[in-house]
Order: sequence, then structure tokens, then C-alpha cells
Amino acid sequence: MSENKIAKKIMVVDDDVDLLLQLKMQLEAVGYDVTTAESVSEAEKLIETYAPDLAIVDLMMERMDGGFVLCYHIKRKDPKTPVIMVTGVTADTGFEFDSATDEERSWLKADVTLAKPVRIEQLTREMTRLLKG
Repeated sequence: MSENKIAKKIMVVDDDVDLLLQLKMQLEAVGYDVTTAESVSEAEKLIETYAPDLAIVDLMMERMDGGFVLCYHIKRKDPKTPVIMVTGVTADTGFEFDSATDEERSWLKADVTLAKPVRIEQLTREMTRLLKG
């Protein structure tokens, strides 16, 4: 990012500490200001005082529905905050879901759903698209 632009604030939430560190380093390398949380409870405390421009949330954390709950809280605080849900649930369970339709987004509370392992190019492309909107 150019020096006169303010870096977009990104919150990344995942209980996989290695993935969290990897995403933080990759996103900071392309100019984002990244804050991380390792659990839903940590992220919920964080959003009390922190307003990210975009959130990246894992689905299954300390509770199976943890990502759903967190997406709901993020959208309740600010419905305009874009949320990308990244999940390995399809690989783990065979259950597929998406956030492609308005109906799916209404219950999922995520603007985009990406399957793990997510490629950084795919993630940053979606981030750029959502942050422009």
C-alpha cells in the first residue's frame, strides 16, 4: 500500500495458531493491519473495542458452531463489516455450504465462504472485492 493510504484493519480468528500466524504475516506483507484472535471468546472481547474493516473467521473453533456465532456478533455490531468464513468442514464432514445467495448469507452471516486450505491469492482477491463494496 502506498504511504499516504491508511491500512485496512483486518481481524483474523482461528484456533489453528500456525495458520493464524501464516495469514497474519502474508496479509501484513501486502499492506493490511492485522489483529488476531485464537478463539470466539477472545474475538468477542476484541470486537467490543475494535472495529475491523473486514473479518476472516474459522467455522469450527472451541464450539462446532463458533464461527457462526462470531459472524452473527460481528454483523450485529456493524452489518456493513464484510466477513469471510474459512472452513475445513467440507473436507472433515463432506457437508457443503456456501454464501452465494442472499438466503445463505442471511443465516450464515458471512459474505464469502472459502474452503481450507485457502490460497492467499484467492483470499486477497475476495478481500479486495469486499473492501471496495
